[in-house]
Amino acid sequence: MTTPHPSWDDSYTSAMPAPWDIGRPQPAFVPLADGGLLHGQLLDAGCGSGEQALLAAAHGADAVGVDVSPTAIERARHKAAERGLAARFEVADALDLGQLGLTFDTVTDCGLFHTFDDKDRARYVTSLASVLRPGGHCYLMCFSDRQPGDFGPRRVSQDELRAAFSDGWSVESIEAALLEVNAGLPTAAVQAWLASIRRD
Repeated sequence: MTTPHPSWDDSYTSAMPAPWDIGRPQPAFVPLADGGLLHGQLLDAGCGSGEQALLAAAHGADAVGVDVSPTAIERARHKAAERGLAARFEVADALDLGQLGLTFDTVTDCGLFHTFDDKDRARYVTSLASVLRPGGHCYLMCFSDRQPGDFGPRRVSQDELRAAFSDGWSVESIEAALLEVNAGLPTAAVQAWLASIRRD
């Protein structure tokens, strides 16, 4: 299920918190930060309220987060100020990252890839390629086809991930992971994939 862009800001202004906005980094990204993998000039694509970018900044990365939701970006900037972290946050479309005029060593994507339909999925991968330097890594977490039922976003298979990143990329690993969600949903976590993908 793909949600049109105008509704993303609604996710942060409604009385119910966005399911993915858990107020802390996704646990699957913490070992990456602790292991020094979230480093250098880092982009968090679809950053929401900023937790993955702030995690990277706390570990020394020069982190930039982008999201189409102005409300999410405002919250991320507030968190950065509160925590004394130098991460920067900008309203931008992940399908046109070249507009940033920047390039990066590392990209994180926590829950963005699975929101795109087939056409926009291809545009997104091209957009990532325009800003990730050769040899740089993308760490991508998305809904998995191992998750039962049809609640929530579109499921993604390992084959789909490999196909999306088949031209100019090397998929180094895809591991089963859990994507934590807010209380009040039918489950506290959903099945996900965590992929490590290198730009050739």
